[in-house]
Amino acid sequence: MSSQQPRITLAGSEHVVEAGTTAGAALGPEPGVIAARVNGELRDLDCQVADGDVVEPVDIASDDGRYILRHSAAHVMAQAVQELFPQAKLGIGPPVENGFYYDFDVEVPFTPEDLKAIEARMRQIVKQGQRFSRRVVTDEQARSELAAEPYKLELISLKGHASGSQQFESGESVEVGSGDGTELTIYDNLDPASGELCWKDLCRGPHLPTTRAIPAFKLMRTGGAYWRGSEKNPQLQRIYGTAWETRDKQDEYVKMLSEAEKRDHRKLGAELDLFSFPTEIGSGLPVFHPKGGIIRRVMEDYSRRRHEEAGYEFVNTPHVTKEDLFITSGHLEWYKDGMFPPMELDGVTYYNKPMNCPMHILIYAARGRSYRELPLRLFEFGTVYRYEKSGVVHGLTRARGFTQDDSHIFCTPDQLQDELASLLAFVVGLLRDFGLTEFEAELSTRPDKYVGELEEWAVAEAALKHALDSSGLPYVIAEGDGAFYAPKIDVHVRDAIGRRWQLSTLQVDLQEPGRFGIEYQAADGSRQRPYMIHRALFGSIERFFGILVEHYAGAFPPWLAPVQAVGIPISDAHVPYLEKVAASLREQGIRVEVDASDDRMQKKIRTAQRQKVPFMLIAGDDDVAAGAVSFRFRDGSQKNGVPVADAIAEIVTAVRDRVQV
Repeated sequence: MSSQQPRITLAGSEHVVEAGTTAGAALGPEPGVIAARVNGELRDLDCQVADGDVVEPVDIASDDGRYILRHSAAHVMAQAVQELFPQAKLGIGPPVENGFYYDFDVEVPFTPEDLKAIEARMRQIVKQGQRFSRRVVTDEQARSELAAEPYKLELISLKGHASGSQQFESGESVEVGSGDGTELTIYDNLDPASGELCWKDLCRGPHLPTTRAIPAFKLMRTGGAYWRGSEKNPQLQRIYGTAWETRDKQDEYVKMLSEAEKRDHRKLGAELDLFSFPTEIGSGLPVFHPKGGIIRRVMEDYSRRRHEEAGYEFVNTPHVTKEDLFITSGHLEWYKDGMFPPMELDGVTYYNKPMNCPMHILIYAARGRSYRELPLRLFEFGTVYRYEKSGVVHGLTRARGFTQDDSHIFCTPDQLQDELASLLAFVVGLLRDFGLTEFEAELSTRPDKYVGELEEWAVAEAALKHALDSSGLPYVIAEGDGAFYAPKIDVHVRDAIGRRWQLSTLQVDLQEPGRFGIEYQAADGSRQRPYMIHRALFGSIERFFGILVEHYAGAFPPWLAPVQAVGIPISDAHVPYLEKVAASLREQGIRVEVDASDDRMQKKIRTAQRQKVPFMLIAGDDDVAAGAVSFRFRDGSQKNGVPVADAIAEIVTAVRDRVQV
């Protein structure tokens, strides 16, 4: 073999390969390998490798592998749709977390019967083993070949961004060409026997080698979606699907979805009489009912106590402010599209606040500050308003009016590292108190487009990394995913059925202190600019409430339950006895009711179980005579003849110790 032949690196060692070798040939026949990383970029297995290339395998069970699998499944679905509905026009079809979708412009919305037909045709395409083949085309070629696809033509006209992707108003992005933004690529689906074209799409890729490499997929549902996420554009029909590396993995996911449907906080919120969304008020604006109000108050009271212990000072700010404040802060420039429309009062323009931070800065700036006062930790349950698009509003977890547990910490540069480390420990500790135990973190660093000085970014990123290293939390670094004005840490949790939720955010703000010109007097008498940390622990009370409803399936631990105990008399004669027991519990701070309705005892028990009350105290003649109760738990287990004092002590202890019952 000639020494002039290309040398590539596989798994850390250099290999000599034949000229014209593909990534797949270089990697060899490895089970589960469906693509390659060539010099860090995802590529098809049939891409050509060159001298000096570093080639790594991509397994179908990896995050990258699932991304490629789902992207390929989206193409197969679009092909099936256009074969069955020839007039359908293509929108976009990206992979998303746990699945994929494709948007279509059709005259009539898809029916459940249509989905069955589409899925059946997809299975035929998969079985056929059509080959995915990438080719580079010019803008003119792409327009000619896709002349019947108006939405693809629009994407071609938008080409040219350095990332090779288009960001939609909804926040979605779709890859339209190569990474350098100078060329377009089309993927052909080719018949394995004849090589004839079966279907094609404008796409950056990569894809699986063939459709037969899709092991498991399922179409889930349909819905409407505005083109490019804007309500000004046509509404398309979106088909959602899921695809996995094995049938077992897909079955696990479908089972999880079934359990998630049972836990849907919107459904449980109505059943347990916790909150509602009156149409008279408006979309995304919840009201909390008495029982929901109790849970929310307990959550807030506990959080306040923990913040007091950690040295926070409580503030309150108004819901509206003059326009000039958001001009100074930059929010009007950066977030205007997400803000409610302005109000004109006495010739002055006001906005509902989307953020609390500018007002907290004004509190800091209300008087001179000394280094001796720092770190200054300000905390507020501050209600904010953001005009989320109707398509993304989702119960409590994506609302238009919500209350942030918002904190802003002002500190000296020397204090930043330790402050972030203690702050992250505080965040995780408080979330653990609410029963969440599985955490992951993400450190988002400086993006390509940023403001501020590189030295400041380096200090902020190093401090955030130190905080993560000190915490012991598993974390990944999301290179370039920080906001253009600051790096951040996002803390993610997993709930009882394994779903991942992004909750707390810690952000070192490099810009706002300078925009407002705030300072402190340093030990040497000079005027210095403080560092500012933004921190929302729950994210919002409403969203965290919804997550907890789903995490506990509505069966809150005793300390959070709106009704912690209910007395159930066997007959009306036993009501006075249980009222006395209830009075003793109330003296201990327990939220208790006595069911004195006309229902039979068994129905009262079923009612308490449906309402997910942690403790039921049942009393009949024998219990009254013995000064006892039959102690029934939420899971159906029961202890008979428990002395009243012991029953009260058990309930009080469970509430005090935040026991998970």
